[in-house]
Amino acid sequence: MTKLLEKAFIEAGRLPEPDQDVFAKWLLTELGSERAWQESFARSGSVLKQMADEALDEHLRGETEDLDPDLL
Repeated sequence: MTKLLEKAFIEAGRLPEPDQDVFAKWLLTELGSERAWQESFARSGSVLKQMADEALDEHLRGETEDLDPDLL
């Protein structure tokens, strides 16, 4: 465990127990969400590459236009 993480847990341990539970639930939810995003990106790598390749091909064929933010 890093020193910073250890310090954060020490500080969290000083909170009243109900607040510690709120913090723990929040942290576990965030860690689960981060894990889910990492897994999702890992699975989508080939799809994203294919989409990027298709977009580049369209651009090289002159089938794209510059984006004008004023027209959004």
